[in-house]
Amino acid sequence: MPSKKLKAFLDSHTVKYVSISHSLAFTGLEIAKSAHVPTKTLAKTVILKINGEPAMMVLPAAFQIDMKNLSQALQGATIELATEQEFFKWFPDCEVGAMPPFGNLYAMKVYVAERLTENEDIVFNAGSHSEVIQMAYGDYENLVRPTMVVLDE
Repeated sequence: MPSKKLKAFLDSHTVKYVSISHSLAFTGLEIAKSAHVPTKTLAKTVILKINGEPAMMVLPAAFQIDMKNLSQALQGATIELATEQEFFKWFPDCEVGAMPPFGNLYAMKVYVAERLTENEDIVFNAGSHSEVIQMAYGDYENLVRPTMVVLDE
């Protein structure tokens, strides 16, 4: 089941989404295979601290973050990865590493890689390593209002 906070939020906005249960999976490729979704639609959420503030970077699961490139895209911001100890504090309703890309539910700014905006759908972890949510990218964008970032692959 998706995180209760996420499910309540999506249901309260009456957006269409599909919850897909799958066998336990941790990497993007494992998740895509297990959930039977195209890898290009699968998004991962990376938790960062940007100028000391928690933030989410949402990017295609196959992408790696180049911190220097991201810093340049964000006008020279100081960027560091958040720690697992911070995950527990910030996402008490989620398994570590399975945070949904809804920073607005966790008082975080959300940045999204431009490449994801090209997809009709977005698929993402729903708070656990055994379930994803698939929904229209346009609905996601309307609900979260992320800042788009152009990243090199």
